[in-house]
Amino acid sequence: MKVLLILPPTDSAIKRVVGTTGPPLGLAYLASMIREEHDVKIIDGIAEDLTFEDVMKILKRYDPDMVGITATTSAMYDAYAVAKISKNLNENVFVVMGGPHVTFTPELTMKECPCIDAVVRGEGELTFKELVEAVEKGRPLRGILGLSYQEENGKIRNEPPRPLIQNVDEIPIPSYDLLPMDKYVADGTPFGTIMTSRGCPFNCAFCSSSLQFGKRWRGHSVDRVIEELSILRYDYGRREIEFLDDTFTLNKVRAVKIAEAIKREGLDITWTASSRVNTFNEKVAKAMRAGGCHTVYFGIESGSQKTLDFIGKGITPEQSLDAVKTAKKIGLQALGSFIIGFPDETREEVETTIKFAKKVGVDFAQFTIATPYPGTRLWTYAVQNNLLLTKNWRKYTTIDPVMKLKHFTPEGIAKMLRKAYLSFYLRPKVLLKDLVERHGFILKRAIRGILNIYYGTKRSREAGEIPIKTMAFD
Repeated sequence: MKVLLILPPTDSAIKRVVGTTGPPLGLAYLASMIREEHDVKIIDGIAEDLTFEDVMKILKRYDPDMVGITATTSAMYDAYAVAKISKNLNENVFVVMGGPHVTFTPELTMKECPCIDAVVRGEGELTFKELVEAVEKGRPLRGILGLSYQEENGKIRNEPPRPLIQNVDEIPIPSYDLLPMDKYVADGTPFGTIMTSRGCPFNCAFCSSSLQFGKRWRGHSVDRVIEELSILRYDYGRREIEFLDDTFTLNKVRAVKIAEAIKREGLDITWTASSRVNTFNEKVAKAMRAGGCHTVYFGIESGSQKTLDFIGKGITPEQSLDAVKTAKKIGLQALGSFIIGFPDETREEVETTIKFAKKVGVDFAQFTIATPYPGTRLWTYAVQNNLLLTKNWRKYTTIDPVMKLKHFTPEGIAKMLRKAYLSFYLRPKVLLKDLVERHGFILKRAIRGILNIYYGTKRSREAGEIPIKTMAFD
């Protein structure tokens, strides 16, 4: 059977600011699950700068039996467009969607776009493999765990959730060879991405990761990680790697072992990874630095303990100060993520976060507006309290206000977001360092992008599959 996996073309804010976007690893994992028995191709509409007309030509030429689509919340309408194009060209093609958004809105997704035949919920590899086999052999879809689909009577059936894959080493290495690897370049540096673990035991209000991949953390073995890194390094010449794990340092012993193995194997790579501030210490920092890590990404989120408690983050500002101090002491750069605009947040609390971003000592700061994505506790809170300003998914970008706030108008919180970025990056010491060490990368790319986003034409935007961590490339 011929299967075409598509990340739809969309207007990516990340790509406009940073100049690139990350590869759709989710599609690459799915391809690896079925490629031994089926003919499969991947289209990255963002990285390849495709138009919908381009996608239509590819669909005509390849003539797939199944089309699989993934998209972020704000790119859903572009995913719907691809589904419609697919059905218009061949009414018998089977169209399936996956990803966080559709995992939590399967009925709404198929109601908004009747061209979608099924939705794969949650961790998708096994569900997708079973679906492909069922469609190929003309078998009923009943009993495929983790699948939602339209029955002949038009009703939508949700099969029970699929248990999580316990041994993630059983999942094949993603099909990097089916991706346009030459397109993933940030500021002249080709980069690769890798996900070495799944699941998150925490339950931050704004994040759906623990619901998508489970609360039980599951990590690849060190040998598997090194095998995949070696493919990126030697088959694709990638010497810059971004670890996409929610929390690379959750298992500190394993994080140290991976860093030590990278050094021992002589992979000669540099890399970035994420950490919670309370799962980071000097031993971990030293091992990461010795293994080639140059930047650690901390989810600091707020300088207000009240806001941190509302989020359910489980950290304190003092822990953030200590973690960043430790990273800097060992020679690592620190990138901090900060979120403003929670429902009851006061102006004073937002100002506290902006000031804390400068006080905490991070080299880079990423600011976003609290966005209630479907499936998150924040979504439930917003719906229960009638706070949603819109269900126009294009607005769910983390830089467009979509919630009613007690102390801010939509324009007011957008103004605070601009203030946060400009006050952080336009400090003399930051600009001087940027000009000397990065030849003005932040000034040329990030600040210009921020100004374009807010003062330019209001084009449709999406949050992208990766945060602006690529700004931290050495």
